[in-house]
Amino acid sequence: MDHDLEIFPLLSYVLHHSDPASHAPPSLAIQQSLANRYPLLTNPHVISSLIESIPSTITQTLYVFGSLGPRPDPLAVSSARSKIAEIRENDSLSPEDAAKEEQLYATVVRLEEVHEGYEKQLRDLEEELGRVYASAVESLSGGDEVNEEVLAVIKEAEDGGVVERIDLSDRELKLLPDALGKIVGLVSLNLSRNNLKFLPDTISGLEKLEELDLSSNRLVSLPDSIGLLLNLRILNVTGNKLTSLPESIAQCRSLVELDASFNNLTSLPANIGYGLLNLERLSIQLNKIRFFPNSMCEMRSLRYLDAHMNEIHGLPIAIGRLTSLEVMNLSSNFSDLTELPDTISDLANLRELDLSNNQIRVLPDSFFRLEKLEKLNLDQNPLEFSPQEMVNQSAETVREFMRKRWEEMVEEEQLRSVIEAEKQQGGATGWLSWGSSIVTSLFSGGTHGGAAKKPKDSFLNEQL
Repeated sequence: MDHDLEIFPLLSYVLHHSDPASHAPPSLAIQQSLANRYPLLTNPHVISSLIESIPSTITQTLYVFGSLGPRPDPLAVSSARSKIAEIRENDSLSPEDAAKEEQLYATVVRLEEVHEGYEKQLRDLEEELGRVYASAVESLSGGDEVNEEVLAVIKEAEDGGVVERIDLSDRELKLLPDALGKIVGLVSLNLSRNNLKFLPDTISGLEKLEELDLSSNRLVSLPDSIGLLLNLRILNVTGNKLTSLPESIAQCRSLVELDASFNNLTSLPANIGYGLLNLERLSIQLNKIRFFPNSMCEMRSLRYLDAHMNEIHGLPIAIGRLTSLEVMNLSSNFSDLTELPDTISDLANLRELDLSNNQIRVLPDSFFRLEKLEKLNLDQNPLEFSPQEMVNQSAETVREFMRKRWEEMVEEEQLRSVIEAEKQQGGATGWLSWGSSIVTSLFSGGTHGGAAKKPKDSFLNEQL
């Protein structure tokens, strides 16, 4: 946490929960102080209200505030102001000399004023967050944010009942009580199509949970504690407002399916591939992702990848390591996706590939090696195929076309190598050309260069 922001503890706490990837958490001492002062700060409804009250200009304000550097020493500022007053009262100085001398001290004063201006903005925001907290806590006492059905389920579990599956979809839920995390035997939890903005950290208590459906809510983040769900196999968070996934999600090593489509993701956790080695389906379409992390190439179990409608600028060089991949959709990345690495040809089990609506001009020369490719969509790309009709042909036809082109390229390269070798041999090549001409003349009944020259012919015969 930037030291300057620690004087605004509530603001730093809320910023971290709104965007964990961009803002580090406050120190443990500050978190303890906040817990004592704001006991309901972890309540989902409260933290949601606090995040919504953060102005959209906060990022720019923090950037400028952080770039100002250290605040001038108060004694230095006081001294500078005194010097400026003395200079202005000194009639013996010419206006030009006075202006030059005053400029030296005015810089310190102006820097102090800028610091004070931005600090006042943050101080006012800190006070506003305090008022928002009080209002949110007050609303808790008179509302019915926690659905009675949820409370009934929790009570059943607390009374010793075995609860393995809970379906609370379409209940217009806004909050989940912390006690939900105490249903330790829960295997499947469906919370889709509600109005949830946050999950309680206590969800990590669902140690046996295998399926979690959070789709179609209003989630802006997932708690770091989700990484403690070590038995989770299916996670669906499609249709929310997520801007990032927690790095801890890589700890969900049992995960087989992850659907994070239709959010506002701009990237994936850098370490995601090192942990999710059992992941088979990854759906991240309809986001704003620009690059895949290199670790993603370690997902050796991945069979299905849908990343259409993003801002993908390219694929990792090691993409060919995904040897289990069968279906890959990279369509509609438009002007961002312009080329494919040669290593895409190492995807030996790829059956379906959608590259439509991009700006790809050429396919890798080794594209024909995708022997199992059955479906290929190249529509709406400025591919430099000749003939152009080849773009709309079947995967088998395109693959065969690329194979023939590869063979032609190999032949041309071999011919070029022979010619280059002859050039390097110099005089020896001339002798071979002369000898070839003599042989041709002999078999055609003619002579080389007019009358036959027996000495050369005899010498040639000896050499042959």
